[in-house]
Amino acid sequence: MIRTTTLAVLLAASFSVFAAEQAKTKVDLTKAKEIAEGMCVACHGADGNSPAPANPILAGQIPEYLYKQLSNFKAVDGKPAVRNNAIMGGMVAALSDEDMKSLSVYFSQQKMKPSAAKEEKLLAEGKTLWRGGDFEKGIPACAGCHGPAGAGLPAQYPRLAGQYAEYTANQLKIFRSHERANDAEKVMRTIAGKLSDRQIDAIAEYAAGLR
Repeated sequence: MIRTTTLAVLLAASFSVFAAEQAKTKVDLTKAKEIAEGMCVACHGADGNSPAPANPILAGQIPEYLYKQLSNFKAVDGKPAVRNNAIMGGMVAALSDEDMKSLSVYFSQQKMKPSAAKEEKLLAEGKTLWRGGDFEKGIPACAGCHGPAGAGLPAQYPRLAGQYAEYTANQLKIFRSHERANDAEKVMRTIAGKLSDRQIDAIAEYAAGLR
Protein backbone atom coordinates (compact mmCIF):
# COMPACT_ATOMS: atom_id res chain seq x y z
CA MET A 1 0.00 0.00 0.00
CA ILE A 2 2.84 2.40 0.85
CA ARG A 3 4.53 1.61 -2.46
CA THR A 4 1.32 2.34 -4.39
CA THR A 5 0.76 5.61 -2.53
CA THR A 6 4.32 6.72 -3.24
CA LEU A 7 3.91 6.00 -6.94
CA ALA A 8 0.68 7.99 -7.04
CA VAL A 9 2.34 10.99 -5.37
CA LEU A 10 5.26 10.92 -7.80
CA LEU A 11 2.88 10.67 -10.75
CA ALA A 12 0.86 13.62 -9.52
CA ALA A 13 4.01 15.71 -9.11
CA SER A 14 5.20 14.93 -12.63
CA PHE A 15 1.83 15.91 -14.10
CA SER A 16 1.85 19.20 -12.17
CA VAL A 17 5.16 20.18 -13.75
CA PHE A 18 3.89 19.02 -17.13
CA ALA A 19 0.72 21.11 -16.84
CA ALA A 20 2.70 24.21 -15.91
CA GLU A 21 4.82 23.89 -19.05
CA GLN A 22 1.74 23.21 -21.16
CA ALA A 23 0.04 26.40 -19.97
CA LYS A 24 2.71 28.49 -21.71
CA THR A 25 1.55 27.30 -25.15
CA LYS A 26 -0.99 29.27 -27.17
CA VAL A 27 -4.31 27.73 -28.19
CA ASP A 28 -5.99 28.11 -31.59
CA LEU A 29 -9.37 26.38 -31.44
CA THR A 30 -10.31 27.38 -34.99
CA LYS A 31 -7.27 25.62 -36.39
CA ALA A 32 -7.83 22.69 -34.03
CA LYS A 33 -11.36 22.23 -35.39
CA GLU A 34 -9.99 22.20 -38.94
CA ILE A 35 -7.40 19.55 -38.00
CA ALA A 36 -10.02 17.47 -36.21
CA GLU A 37 -12.39 17.58 -39.17
CA GLY A 38 -9.65 16.82 -41.68
CA MET A 39 -7.26 14.46 -39.88
CA CYS A 40 -8.95 12.98 -36.80
CA VAL A 41 -12.50 12.47 -38.06
CA ALA A 42 -12.13 8.97 -39.52
CA CYS A 43 -10.99 7.34 -36.28
CA HIS A 44 -12.16 9.66 -33.51
CA GLY A 45 -15.01 11.62 -35.07
CA ALA A 46 -14.85 15.36 -35.74
CA ASP A 47 -16.12 16.02 -32.22
CA GLY A 48 -14.02 13.36 -30.53
CA ASN A 49 -16.80 10.78 -30.27
CA SER A 50 -15.18 7.79 -31.90
CA PRO A 51 -17.47 5.68 -34.12
CA ALA A 52 -15.52 2.48 -33.33
CA PRO A 53 -14.69 0.90 -29.95
CA ALA A 54 -11.13 0.18 -31.05
CA ASN A 55 -10.46 3.93 -30.94
CA PRO A 56 -10.87 6.02 -27.77
CA ILE A 57 -13.55 8.63 -27.23
CA LEU A 58 -11.67 11.92 -26.88
CA ALA A 59 -14.60 14.25 -26.25
CA GLY A 60 -14.66 15.53 -22.67
CA GLN A 61 -11.24 14.07 -21.85
CA ILE A 62 -8.86 16.01 -19.62
CA PRO A 63 -6.78 18.27 -21.92
CA GLU A 64 -3.46 17.74 -20.15
CA TYR A 65 -3.87 13.99 -20.62
CA LEU A 66 -4.70 14.36 -24.32
CA TYR A 67 -1.70 16.61 -24.87
CA LYS A 68 0.63 14.18 -23.10
CA GLN A 69 -0.56 11.30 -25.28
CA LEU A 70 -0.17 13.28 -28.52
CA SER A 71 3.31 14.35 -27.43
CA ASN A 72 4.25 10.78 -26.54
CA PHE A 73 3.24 9.54 -30.01
CA LYS A 74 5.64 12.04 -31.61
CA ALA A 75 9.26 11.13 -32.36
CA VAL A 76 11.58 13.99 -31.37
CA ASP A 77 15.19 14.73 -32.34
CA GLY A 78 15.64 11.36 -33.99
CA LYS A 79 14.58 9.50 -30.87
CA PRO A 80 11.71 6.97 -31.06
CA ALA A 81 8.34 7.99 -29.73
CA VAL A 82 7.66 7.19 -26.08
CA ARG A 83 4.36 5.63 -27.12
CA ASN A 84 4.88 3.48 -30.20
CA ASN A 85 1.94 3.49 -32.61
CA ALA A 86 2.53 3.65 -36.37
CA ILE A 87 -0.82 5.26 -37.18
CA MET A 88 -0.73 7.91 -34.48
CA GLY A 89 2.97 8.50 -35.07
CA GLY A 90 2.21 9.38 -38.66
CA MET A 91 -0.69 11.61 -37.66
CA VAL A 92 1.23 13.73 -35.17
CA ALA A 93 4.46 13.96 -37.20
CA ALA A 94 3.43 17.21 -38.87
CA LEU A 95 1.72 18.73 -35.82
CA SER A 96 3.43 21.52 -33.92
CA ASP A 97 3.37 21.78 -30.15
CA GLU A 98 0.72 24.50 -30.49
CA ASP A 99 -1.36 22.23 -32.73
CA MET A 100 -1.29 19.43 -30.17
CA LYS A 101 -2.17 21.75 -27.30
CA SER A 102 -5.00 23.27 -29.33
CA LEU A 103 -6.39 19.87 -30.31
CA SER A 104 -6.27 18.75 -26.69
CA VAL A 105 -8.29 21.73 -25.52
CA TYR A 106 -10.67 21.47 -28.47
CA PHE A 107 -11.55 17.82 -27.82
CA SER A 108 -11.81 18.42 -24.07
CA GLN A 109 -14.53 21.00 -24.74
CA GLN A 110 -16.67 18.69 -26.90
CA LYS A 111 -19.68 16.93 -25.41
CA MET A 112 -19.05 13.27 -24.80
CA LYS A 113 -21.47 10.65 -26.07
CA PRO A 114 -20.63 7.93 -23.56
CA SER A 115 -20.43 4.25 -24.25
CA ALA A 116 -22.35 1.79 -22.06
CA ALA A 117 -21.65 -1.39 -20.13
CA LYS A 118 -22.80 -4.50 -22.00
CA GLU A 119 -21.62 -7.48 -19.93
CA GLU A 120 -23.89 -7.45 -16.88
CA LYS A 121 -22.17 -10.45 -15.32
CA LEU A 122 -18.93 -8.48 -14.99
CA LEU A 123 -20.36 -5.33 -13.43
CA ALA A 124 -20.44 -6.51 -9.80
CA GLU A 125 -16.81 -7.61 -9.93
CA GLY A 126 -15.85 -4.41 -11.72
CA LYS A 127 -17.59 -2.32 -9.09
CA THR A 128 -15.69 -4.08 -6.30
CA LEU A 129 -12.33 -3.55 -7.99
CA TRP A 130 -13.14 0.05 -8.89
CA ARG A 131 -14.17 1.00 -5.37
CA GLY A 132 -12.00 -1.23 -3.23
CA GLY A 133 -9.34 -2.91 -5.35
CA ASP A 134 -8.04 -6.36 -4.43
CA PHE A 135 -6.13 -6.28 -1.14
CA GLU A 136 -4.75 -9.82 -1.42
CA LYS A 137 -3.21 -9.11 -4.84
CA GLY A 138 -2.05 -5.61 -3.91
CA ILE A 139 -4.36 -3.94 -6.45
CA PRO A 140 -5.46 -0.43 -5.41
CA ALA A 141 -8.96 0.90 -6.03
CA CYS A 142 -9.32 2.51 -9.45
CA ALA A 143 -11.38 5.23 -7.77
CA GLY A 144 -8.33 6.31 -5.80
CA CYS A 145 -6.88 7.99 -8.90
CA HIS A 146 -9.70 8.15 -11.44
CA GLY A 147 -12.46 9.15 -9.02
CA PRO A 148 -15.59 7.34 -7.78
CA ALA A 149 -17.46 8.33 -10.95
CA GLY A 150 -14.48 7.91 -13.28
CA ALA A 151 -14.15 11.63 -14.02
CA GLY A 152 -10.39 11.59 -13.53
CA LEU A 153 -8.40 14.42 -12.01
CA PRO A 154 -7.28 17.46 -14.06
CA ALA A 155 -3.60 17.39 -15.05
CA GLN A 156 -3.09 14.03 -13.34
CA TYR A 157 -5.41 11.14 -14.21
CA PRO A 158 -7.60 10.57 -17.32
CA ARG A 159 -11.36 10.34 -17.43
CA LEU A 160 -12.45 6.71 -17.88
CA ALA A 161 -16.20 7.07 -17.37
CA GLY A 162 -18.13 6.25 -20.55
CA GLN A 163 -15.04 5.10 -22.44
CA TYR A 164 -15.43 2.06 -24.69
CA ALA A 165 -14.86 -1.07 -22.60
CA GLU A 166 -12.96 -2.64 -25.48
CA TYR A 167 -10.50 0.25 -25.62
CA THR A 168 -9.97 0.43 -21.85
CA ALA A 169 -9.41 -3.32 -21.63
CA ASN A 170 -6.91 -3.25 -24.47
CA GLN A 171 -4.92 -0.44 -22.87
CA LEU A 172 -4.75 -2.28 -19.55
CA LYS A 173 -3.50 -5.38 -21.35
CA ILE A 174 -0.77 -3.54 -23.23
CA PHE A 175 0.27 -1.82 -20.00
CA ARG A 176 0.47 -5.29 -18.48
CA SER A 177 2.69 -6.56 -21.31
CA HIS A 178 4.76 -3.33 -21.22
CA GLU A 179 3.93 -2.74 -24.88
CA ARG A 180 2.67 0.61 -23.64
CA ALA A 181 5.18 2.21 -21.32
CA ASN A 182 4.41 5.92 -21.09
CA ASP A 183 3.03 5.83 -17.56
CA ALA A 184 5.04 7.85 -15.04
CA GLU A 185 6.94 5.73 -12.50
CA LYS A 186 5.44 2.58 -14.10
CA VAL A 187 2.24 3.08 -12.11
CA MET A 188 -0.13 1.50 -14.62
CA ARG A 189 2.32 -1.23 -15.60
CA THR A 190 2.66 -2.13 -11.93
CA ILE A 191 -1.09 -2.27 -11.36
CA ALA A 192 -2.03 -3.95 -14.66
CA GLY A 193 0.64 -6.56 -14.08
CA LYS A 194 -1.40 -7.87 -11.16
CA LEU A 195 -4.71 -8.01 -13.03
CA SER A 196 -6.16 -11.13 -14.64
CA ASP A 197 -7.95 -10.96 -17.99
CA ARG A 198 -11.29 -11.25 -16.22
CA GLN A 199 -10.46 -8.44 -13.79
CA ILE A 200 -9.40 -6.22 -16.67
CA ASP A 201 -12.64 -6.91 -18.52
CA ALA A 202 -14.65 -6.29 -15.35
CA ILE A 203 -12.99 -2.94 -14.68
CA ALA A 204 -13.42 -1.87 -18.31
CA GLU A 205 -17.10 -2.78 -18.35
CA TYR A 206 -17.79 -0.97 -15.09
CA ALA A 207 -15.97 2.15 -16.27
CA ALA A 208 -17.96 2.18 -19.51
CA GLY A 209 -21.17 2.47 -17.52
CA LEU A 210 -19.99 5.22 -15.16
CA ARG A 211 -21.33 8.76 -15.57
